[in-house]
Amino acid sequence: MMKNYYSANPQFYVGIDCIVFGFLKGELSLLLLQRNFEPARGEWSLMGGFVQEDESVDDAAKRVLSELTGLDKVYMEQVGAFGNIHRDPGGRVISVAYYALINIDEYDHDLVRQHNAHWVNINEVPPLIFDHTEMVRRARMLMCQKAATEPIGFNLLPRLFTLTQLQSLYEAIFGEPLDKRNFRKRVAEMNYIEKTDKVDKTGSKRGAALYQFNECAYRQAPKFKI
Repeated sequence: MMKNYYSANPQFYVGIDCIVFGFLKGELSLLLLQRNFEPARGEWSLMGGFVQEDESVDDAAKRVLSELTGLDKVYMEQVGAFGNIHRDPGGRVISVAYYALINIDEYDHDLVRQHNAHWVNINEVPPLIFDHTEMVRRARMLMCQKAATEPIGFNLLPRLFTLTQLQSLYEAIFGEPLDKRNFRKRVAEMNYIEKTDKVDKTGSKRGAALYQFNECAYRQAPKFKI
């Protein structure tokens, strides 16, 4: 008979919270729920859930995100654990937070509506429940650090993009303007950002060249710095 070595210790809920970033109308945005359930009905929060007995925390995070967006292969990074004793009025919950980067053209809009979720500009985020504001702050800090050395930003862009879109994305991530000439010089040095023969004419009659990210080429030349 297997002994329960830990029976003398308390048992807690293990939660998952997902900080979902998107790039919308030239701005970094956050996918938030206006809760239609208790606790904190009617208030704004991140998408969350609980780790089940048959899954790891990483698998739980993937499931929670899939239930919200319908997406399975999404860039995700763990932010950390949040475990203040009274952080959740519903009970003793230790939450593991993840941030995710998604292309806003690819998610399941019907699922998002069913969860009463909305995109909110990162600079206009309303007060959030519990410690979710701190989760967002830490997630954005980690994303900025990672985006400076690895090309994670391409997860937020469509497959084809203009250099103006690319620069706007990184300005939104870092929260500051980038010199256009220096930015394009650095991009020109990256052989994994490829110019295609397609043109985007939505902004002008002349149009702007469309580019794409070549992951295979990046793996062969992994140095990256925006």
